[in-house]
Amino acid sequence: MSAALPRRTPIPFARSERSTVGLEWELALVDADSGDLRQVAQTVLDAVQPASGGAHPSIKQELLLNTVEVVSGVCRTVGEAGRDLQRSIEELRAVTDPLRVELMSAGTHPFARWAQQKVTDKQRYTTLIDRTQWWGRQMLIYGVHVHVGIEDRAKVLPIQRAMLTTFAHLQSLSASSPFWGGKDTGYASNRALMFQQLPTAGLPFQFATWEELEGYVADMLHTGVIDAFDEIRWDLRPAPQFGTLETRICDGVTNVAELLALAALTHCLVEHFSTMLDEGRELPSIPPWFAQENKWRSARYGMDAIIILDREGNEELVTDAVGRLLVELEPVAARLGCLDELDGVRTIVRRGASYQRQRAVARRNGGELDAVVRSLVAEMRAGRPL
Repeated sequence: MSAALPRRTPIPFARSERSTVGLEWELALVDADSGDLRQVAQTVLDAVQPASGGAHPSIKQELLLNTVEVVSGVCRTVGEAGRDLQRSIEELRAVTDPLRVELMSAGTHPFARWAQQKVTDKQRYTTLIDRTQWWGRQMLIYGVHVHVGIEDRAKVLPIQRAMLTTFAHLQSLSASSPFWGGKDTGYASNRALMFQQLPTAGLPFQFATWEELEGYVADMLHTGVIDAFDEIRWDLRPAPQFGTLETRICDGVTNVAELLALAALTHCLVEHFSTMLDEGRELPSIPPWFAQENKWRSARYGMDAIIILDREGNEELVTDAVGRLLVELEPVAARLGCLDELDGVRTIVRRGASYQRQRAVARRNGGELDAVVRSLVAEMRAGRPL
């Protein structure tokens, strides 16, 4: 009897120009007076709907009615993508300001209760909640996604594996979710560990070939785990419909300056690894067990994490590793036109990540988390860390 052929679902990878960049930023809608979440996303989306009908091209619906997402177009530079997002935010504020609703972003809301949040009335989200139950209903989290164009499908998985060596850098720098349901969790990024509770979320498998990925997707479809590729919710995943690698590591970023700094770091890393492939150089990689440990360490300790650097198990304080990496990436940033934005990463290292600022505000205000929300709203308005 002959063995059955392995299943494979063909996954075409769209043509994309090399190192184009696109950003997605999830924003919470909070009450200007109480600081609690407001369930007004549908009202806001209806108000910004184009006169010609249909959905807004840059302001999107999300899982919960307390959330909207702003997305950039396909851009040449992170600065251009940032200007796209700013235009959408100005359009949103024209609607939210009269409603006494503020925009806010962080990995989690400091004190909102997940059980009080309403899910968007859309079949995709209803199916997700029905399947995931308690964990799905707790997904009161916000993130930033960075898409970088890759011109050759053969490069996608090697670059994805290489990006895992810098996972902890990005997660530590962006960590902004120390509080959950009114309590300090002791973690810099509580969001990181919550999100991975969903099926198909978390760290990606380190597939060697595109055919192995197609086999995985075929198995997931065959067994009903997913109905479409985008239900694979890895922290770092190919986005075949766009021809990009999508980095979903970062917590919600509280202001546009830090958003562009982290986007520039991501943009430079993908281009750096792509160039290494062009030059025939071996890309860095780490075993899955080190990648998993690095994710936990950076979620727990943030900027104080001692991270594992390589296959040999060498370790270093994450901020020291970031400092060395920034020097290495400066020529790449010059090519990509994002030297100023990349330099913003040094500001994060110098002044502290959002989780550190949030805890400092809470300490100064006797543990009062309303004050933390006010500080997050103020950073969003100012466009920079305060």
